[in-house]
Amino acid sequence: MYRPYHPPADPRIVRELTQMQQEMRAHVRLLPLGHEPTLIAGCDSSFPTPETILSVFVLLRFPSLEVVEKVYHVGPVEVPYIPGLLSFREAPNVLKAYEKLRQKPDVIMVDGHGIAHPRRMGIAAHLGLLLDVPTFGVAKQKLTGVYQEPAITKGSISPLTEKSGELLGEVIRSKDKVLPLFVSPGHRCDQATATRLTLACLRGYKLPEPTRLADHWAEEFKKELR
Repeated sequence: MYRPYHPPADPRIVRELTQMQQEMRAHVRLLPLGHEPTLIAGCDSSFPTPETILSVFVLLRFPSLEVVEKVYHVGPVEVPYIPGLLSFREAPNVLKAYEKLRQKPDVIMVDGHGIAHPRRMGIAAHLGLLLDVPTFGVAKQKLTGVYQEPAITKGSISPLTEKSGELLGEVIRSKDKVLPLFVSPGHRCDQATATRLTLACLRGYKLPEPTRLADHWAEEFKKELR
């Protein structure tokens, strides 16, 4: 995937943020949901300009996936682009978007990784800790780990593991013959729940509805900024 050039980050900032991730990691809890969700949110962020970030939440009823509300927030980018530390760049603006929801979700599906991250602190885990809300990540590309390609039919699954064998997530074919998704728990959610909810939210597209609609509305909201 193409990424624009970013100058190297200040090593001191990298060390400080990496240390913060290590400390946050100790507080992540992978647990089944206490009850079946009635509201599920999709969350996505994009960068309309190099200096601004737009974060979107779309709230849906579960299991019907009827849209209940959609909100966004635009703010300045305050942290440089640093691979493996993108959650610090996105999370502050995401939290401001979340505050605009009139109703709060039982679980959040985040466009990105949960624990399938070199330090087990992808954006879904990061947000889950900050909000103390169950979260999991659905990403389009692998960040870390190894896996065997799942079968080409929708619903096929293979484990995403560290070389040591530690389970990081599951690789899910969400539609026949399309590239798979990488699903991992974030916080207050476990792998079985993350996988089940991802599959339950598929409606014929590659992406499950919560993150598909968050991505769609991010594009729509960008038009309001022009």
